[in-house]
Amino acid sequence: MAADQSFDVVCKVDIQEVRNAIDQAVKEVRTRFDLKDSKSEIRLEDGQTLQLASSDEYKLKAVIEILQQKFVKRGVPLKSLQYGKVEAAFGSTVRQEIKLQQGIPIEKAKEIVKLVKESKKKVQASIQGDSVRVSGKDRDTLQETIALLKGHDFGIDMQFTNYRSN
Repeated sequence: MAADQSFDVVCKVDIQEVRNAIDQAVKEVRTRFDLKDSKSEIRLEDGQTLQLASSDEYKLKAVIEILQQKFVKRGVPLKSLQYGKVEAAFGSTVRQEIKLQQGIPIEKAKEIVKLVKESKKKVQASIQGDSVRVSGKDRDTLQETIALLKGHDFGIDMQFTNYRSN
């Protein structure tokens, strides 16, 4: 009898890379001519939320664009960002909150489990907190399942970790 194989589907963002990208974006915002006196700032609060502020919406969009470029260069997936709405702030400025997706939301986890079950592959998927564990007897079937999940867009960034034989 073959041993069970398994892997985890997770959604994680490397916070250190996020901090590095923010530092690079702040440097560029301070040196860019069109953003010099725009009171633009980027802050990371509680390791999960980014606060962006600027003097108007146009400049805020420019700051977001710079931040996204830095995230891409540092390998931070843009799918893991959830944008809040642009709000008016103190002193005729605007601000926006961006949340970092850490862990798979329960609705998305249910979608993943449903897709795996509907695929009729000989694997089992179960929700384990903020991740999904997929297990089966055959490595090839698990790799086919990974390919299936990569081919479907759930609207979140997924990593496949903890590949092991029990």
